[in-house]
Amino acid sequence: MAEPRKIAYLGPEGTFTEMAARQLPGENVLAPVASVTDALDAVLHGEADRAVVPIENSIEGGVSATADALANIPGVQIFGEYLVPVTFDLMAKPGTQLVKIAEVLTHPVAYAQSRKWLEANLSSHTHIPAASTAAAAKALANGSTADAAIAASVAADIYGLEVLASDIGENKAAQTRFLEIGKRAKPQPPTGSDKTSVIVELPDDRPGGLLEMLEQFAARGVNLSRIESRPIGDRFGRYRFNIDAEGHIEDEAIAEALMGLHRFSPKVIFLGCYPRADKTESHHEGNNSNSDYQSAKAWLDDLRS
Repeated sequence: MAEPRKIAYLGPEGTFTEMAARQLPGENVLAPVASVTDALDAVLHGEADRAVVPIENSIEGGVSATADALANIPGVQIFGEYLVPVTFDLMAKPGTQLVKIAEVLTHPVAYAQSRKWLEANLSSHTHIPAASTAAAAKALANGSTADAAIAASVAADIYGLEVLASDIGENKAAQTRFLEIGKRAKPQPPTGSDKTSVIVELPDDRPGGLLEMLEQFAARGVNLSRIESRPIGDRFGRYRFNIDAEGHIEDEAIAEALMGLHRFSPKVIFLGCYPRADKTESHHEGNNSNSDYQSAKAWLDDLRS
């Protein structure tokens, strides 16, 4: 029998990232690490087979630590994506009464999402910031002076806490998207429901530069499900763009768009092709199917001969 794979994930235990890591197929051993960089380094150094890290939240947007790590750590590739519903529970040590809670420990984002419920049910409470929701639950279990914590349901089981109120977040449809990262390898075969991720640097700061980059996709009917800018850092006005495109590198439309980017940009980082978590079929608008490209190539070859 094959040995279980080791999966490094952004910890500590009880985070939404751990919930995403548990979605990976097969028998796995989960190993929490302290940062996104540590997770990717574990893969590159052979200490883990895969890493699971957050990339974006449906409310808060992109995770800059992951976007920057993918841009600056060569040799890694995306092999999958996973969606986790973001629900927050109010938890405390067993026997704690709701009316006795005065200090609530949690991450600022979780607090912002739960604030309406807290103001309605704990009007005189105060917020104590924590590094993560799981860190808040862990600190509470280990003797924090706070009265309660807000975290994912799984954290209550891990740290021996009692859930006093469930799903107190304001946005009930909130999700976080996570990436499965491994060492660079041949792209996975297409499934028909795929994404291709790249990072592209603009060649210079000039009018129309961003439009020219986006035209590489638009002219070939390729839809972008995510585009996010991040500063390169060497001077003002210099940006790289993190892009998720619908489709696979085996699609002629995606292949031509990538070649166009390579001609246009001084640096294109290919991050991989992988199945979409929502299983939505990938297609390209206009006459941009593989058969359309093959027909056009046959016509051109005939002209040349």
